[in-house]
Amino acid sequence: MSASGDPQANWLAPPLWDDLKRLEGRHRQLQREHDVARRRLDQVTPTEADELRSAWRDYCEVIAELDETTAALEHLRIGT
Repeated sequence: MSASGDPQANWLAPPLWDDLKRLEGRHRQLQREHDVARRRLDQVTPTEADELRSAWRDYCEVIAELDETTAALEHLRIGT
């Protein structure tokens, strides 16, 4: 049986190949970005890493407070 007569062969249509090529290109781009980011992380000094962890903790605390305040404001807004 030829593939052209097979209704399930539609997945081989050109749009699929175009999508596949686009996704493969995006995958390669993201892999390069990952490699660059990894190399940059490998260059971080212990002092910089401590500063980054401290900044991340501060950020998380502020976000938690913001979430709590937003919830309190929403609670007042809807009157419950």
